[in-house]
Amino acid sequence: MSIRQSLLAILDQGPCYGYQLRTEFDRRTGSTWPLNVGQIYNTLERLERDGLVAKGDVDEQGHVYWRITDAGSAEVRAWWSAPVERAGTRDELAVKLALAATLPGIDVATMISTQRAASQRRFDELSAKYVAVDVTDPTSRVEALPLSAALFTAESEVRWLGHVAERLAAQPRQALALELDTEKPRRGRPRKKSA
Repeated sequence: MSIRQSLLAILDQGPCYGYQLRTEFDRRTGSTWPLNVGQIYNTLERLERDGLVAKGDVDEQGHVYWRITDAGSAEVRAWWSAPVERAGTRDELAVKLALAATLPGIDVATMISTQRAASQRRFDELSAKYVAVDVTDPTSRVEALPLSAALFTAESEVRWLGHVAERLAAQPRQALALELDTEKPRRGRPRKKSA
């Protein structure tokens, strides 16, 4: 998730101070991605450095209001019109299971079972929250969008873990274990593959 673009999108509606940005972000996303004020101020400083926001007025309580620049508004428009690129395969759970499956002495079946139970609990919690959404309230319906995304992700993870358990159970454990490569790669250069 891009904190940078999210803050710019809110500032495109009008000037805000740091804590106000945090509150607006939480209100608009159903508090599904907690941000701390330090993250917000660090991001604002980088946005200012990049010419996308500028410090504005200071109120009587000392709140510094940040405003978006023309370049910042252009970046928000570009963000709205571009698809979200998914991160690919850098998923901690997938990497952890791949390593466990190829290293000796790891009880992968127990790891998968433990993770699947935790993922199922997460799915059940999200399901209960989602069912409780008041569909007659427009604000609640909007807050339910990130909640439903998390719900579908949790459901997918439970299904994927079942798939992994089946695939690994079908393979003899020895077929997956990899020994350390005895040929040391040279520093800074990938090893040449033999023909």
